[in-house]
Amino acid sequence: MFKRGSVYWIAYCYRGKEHRESSRSSSEAQALKLLKQRIGEAANGKLIGPVEERVTFEDLADALLTDYEVNRLRSIRSVRLSINHLKARFALDRAVDITTERVKKYAADRQRQGAANASINRELAALKRMFKLAVESGRLRYAPHIPLLEENNAREGFVDHGVFVALREHLPQYLKDPITFLYLSGWRVGEMKALEWRDVDLAGGVVRLRPSISKNKDGRVLPLSGELLEIIERANANRRLDCPYVFHLDGQPVGDFKRAWATACKRAGVGKVLVHDLRRTAVRNMVRAGIPDRVAMALSGHKTRSVFDRYNIVSEADLAAAAERLQAHLGTQPVQPKVTPIADHRKG
Repeated sequence: MFKRGSVYWIAYCYRGKEHRESSRSSSEAQALKLLKQRIGEAANGKLIGPVEERVTFEDLADALLTDYEVNRLRSIRSVRLSINHLKARFALDRAVDITTERVKKYAADRQRQGAANASINRELAALKRMFKLAVESGRLRYAPHIPLLEENNAREGFVDHGVFVALREHLPQYLKDPITFLYLSGWRVGEMKALEWRDVDLAGGVVRLRPSISKNKDGRVLPLSGELLEIIERANANRRLDCPYVFHLDGQPVGDFKRAWATACKRAGVGKVLVHDLRRTAVRNMVRAGIPDRVAMALSGHKTRSVFDRYNIVSEADLAAAAERLQAHLGTQPVQPKVTPIADHRKG
């Protein structure tokens, strides 16, 4: 320890390099306490140092947003939402004070607030990415362990055809064709909204999804026939030269329709149905129609088999039909046993 003016400074070595640091205090006891802290950190191989102590949660969040903007990641809106939730707990905190125990408590509190594990995991993943970027840039020496929660990845929602028809009847007119397009194609909502006329080849009878609007950044082709072709033909008849989008409302892109969807579900008396259930339903219908799995995956845009399998859901009607087929099979089996019990054979 040594003094510069009235302020005590400390000096210590770590991995062969001398570090000098102000205690920001005229108290010798405070300086000694800081020196012991640095020696302990160095002994554990986790020296924090004055530079790392100045890194705040806001610094971590800014670096994450910059990373998303530079790489033009489409989920930046989602990560902004995650940052807002994290900021409610960690705002103005130093990065070194965000420990594993505090992160676990944050997750538990979010659960008590009613947040789903999947939502919490997205927030934790954003926090984990923040620390990784800070370590990669040299602003931090290490990152805390951030455990994720267990998730139930099984997809359960699907829409029977009769339910879909009833629900569609209660939708606003401008949504009926776009929603039917989702039901038949298995496309994502964002892909439907971003579909432009440059993606449509009516003469060739196909729609080509650009990689730039696909979630997995892979383009794909959707053949047009039957009702799908009729939907695109109706959209072509209502096409506007001042609007590039296939589906629109008075020349404006289709926006958020959660309220209209909820109202239609209520009026149709179908309970809670998610728009994303249409995508799961389309996959299920393709498989049941006898379309090979790899072809169905190409149409719906599923890259991994595991995700596709979760979408091919078995309904209660499927189970009932299986039980009936089992009973029919058993009814064809002979009633008399073909094997004589050993004990009876000996008696004979």
